[in-house]
Amino acid sequence: MSELPPDAERLGTVPAVEPEPDDKARHRRRAKLYAWALLLAAFFVVLVALIVANTRKVKISWVVGSTRQSLIWIIIVAALLGWLAGLVTSLLFHRRTRRRA
Repeated sequence: MSELPPDAERLGTVPAVEPEPDDKARHRRRAKLYAWALLLAAFFVVLVALIVANTRKVKISWVVGSTRQSLIWIIIVAALLGWLAGLVTSLLFHRRTRRRA
């Protein structure tokens, strides 16, 4: 076995070997990123299928009248309103139940 010269580390000629725990952590992070990418791709496939399946117009009856609108827009607006209502509710519960200083 040959020894490295004393200034090899300073010159950057020492081969970089990744320690075992860091290598496993890097592989876990990469696997997690691939899993998220796969889930995101599956989400977009389902979203496109939902849009294609619900393009027909439907009648919406209001208290003072009615309108016709594409079903996918009704679904999207209802989902966004539900998401916003959930956020507001969560913030209100958090504010009312937090510990006083």
